[in-house]
Amino acid sequence: MTINLVCVGNLKEKFSKDEQSEYLKRLSAFCKVNIIEIKEQNQLENPSLIVEKEGEEILKNLKGKSILCEINSKQFSSVDFASYIKLSMQTFSTITFVVGGSYGVSERVKAACGDKISFSKMTFPHNLFRIMLLEQIYRAFTILEGKSYHK
Repeated sequence: MTINLVCVGNLKEKFSKDEQSEYLKRLSAFCKVNIIEIKEQNQLENPSLIVEKEGEEILKNLKGKSILCEINSKQFSSVDFASYIKLSMQTFSTITFVVGGSYGVSERVKAACGDKISFSKMTFPHNLFRIMLLEQIYRAFTILEGKSYHK
């Protein structure tokens, strides 16, 4: 099983990089995880151009089941998210989560992603959301494996 995270932007702070490394290490017991960072197009001034340019790069990296993380989408409990991962694994060997840029994602990316999920109606910084996503994926695997991590 392979999990891809296609994320616009990169982690700048050491503490975020350290947390990401920790979850990647933990997840290695369950699956292979690839972090694919898409360059932010912040040199462009037009938000619609930014979204299109970033979208082109996102589309090149979609593999298997593609899931867009989007604020106004379906929300799961951790247990339900684990079931969702399990169900997805029955059909796909690769699951790709997409975390768009600060202006969102293009309509083409939305159309290419079969599912859309949300963690909250709140807006989170991208570096924090990436860690939250990795943690929830790790939690899902521990739930599926009956490990004591999930409480």
